[in-house]
Amino acid sequence: MRPAIQLLGRSAWKGPHVVPLPIADAIKNGTPIRTNARSCTILPQFVGLKFQIHNGKNYVQVNITENMVGSKLGEFARTRKPFQYKFSKN
Repeated sequence: MRPAIQLLGRSAWKGPHVVPLPIADAIKNGTPIRTNARSCTILPQFVGLKFQIHNGKNYVQVNITENMVGSKLGEFARTRKPFQYKFSKN
């Protein structure tokens, strides 16, 4: 686990930015947690859970692993498509 103080864009005394999420229900039922809170910091309690993160158009399903702790949820749901040239067949 990376040190949390380095990853925070906030003052250390404020702590990580976390929004209230229905974690208990997700653990019981195994259903993914659907959220628009892309700025929420991933905590160790989230490891092993499934999240559906909104990217502006639809929800992207993400499984949380230990390497993701300390990052933001929005880092794992891309908001832009990669650029590709389209060739015409004419």
